[in-house]
Amino acid sequence: MPIKIPENLPGRATLEQERVPLIFEERALRQDIRPLQIALLNLMPDKIQTETQIIRALGGTPLQIEMTLLHTASHTSKHTPADHLSAFYKTPEDVADQRFDGMIMTGAPVGHLPFEEVTYWDELQQVMAWAEDHVYSCFFICWGALAAVHHYYDIPKTILPQKRFGIFPHKVRDPFEPLTAGFDNMFNVPVSRHTEVDAALVRAHEALDILVESDGSGLCLVQDEAARRVFMFNHLEYDRETLKREYDRDAAAGMNPQMPCNYYPDDDPAQPPVMSWRAHRNLMFHNWINMIYQGTPFNLDALPGTPPGWDQVPNKRD
Repeated sequence: MPIKIPENLPGRATLEQERVPLIFEERALRQDIRPLQIALLNLMPDKIQTETQIIRALGGTPLQIEMTLLHTASHTSKHTPADHLSAFYKTPEDVADQRFDGMIMTGAPVGHLPFEEVTYWDELQQVMAWAEDHVYSCFFICWGALAAVHHYYDIPKTILPQKRFGIFPHKVRDPFEPLTAGFDNMFNVPVSRHTEVDAALVRAHEALDILVESDGSGLCLVQDEAARRVFMFNHLEYDRETLKREYDRDAAAGMNPQMPCNYYPDDDPAQPPVMSWRAHRNLMFHNWINMIYQGTPFNLDALPGTPPGWDQVPNKRD
């Protein structure tokens, strides 16, 4: 089944060229199917690039998916055109009365800041509290995962002495979990971050299970099965050239960045990078969507709990 997107979304041409299955409003309305409702809270500066990556990852799943794109109201993006945001995005408050089968919260380039100093931190806490009653399963990526384990479990992040940057081999710790079904014992994952969480603190928390980690880059995939929360500390959603764009940007700015490891053939930036994580990217998101489909109620009003109004959602960190 395809993924439903607006017909004039900028990433449409790229997705169609890659033969990602898409469906548009007129055709979707003729199908007697309830699409899974997935919200994407996009915190990245270049929202068009990130939304395209996520839609690409979800587009090959066997179920019809309807995406709702969200951006924070308390922070104005400087790298995404305002007309794109007004045409395709809503704020969390706009959907406060809606319920979703799933929500994805992306990373953000604010890893150097304490959480409480991020300008939209209060709004994110409100969203994460709201999601407990309004979303069946949440998927947090990179900084979004760091923020979520801090919010829900009071686990702090740690600043790394050097940026962790490149393609790292990872090990599956539990191959029999639904989220890692079909994974190879070892597989590659793109990593790009300045921070991490201590694996010992995660292991000590009875609600959290480590599914994937790396000797070279630490934690990767963690879940809270009971709360249906997934934490991906790295970037399986990245496309082939995402790390290259980041490296070229920093080099052009005179920042003398480290070369992403295990990325360019022969460590030569003049050569096209090798993409070695596509299959596991697709498999991870497909497994998550399948888990949602197996458990979410047909009528989303049947989600557990009585959802409070948006202005009554408590700040979990207060």
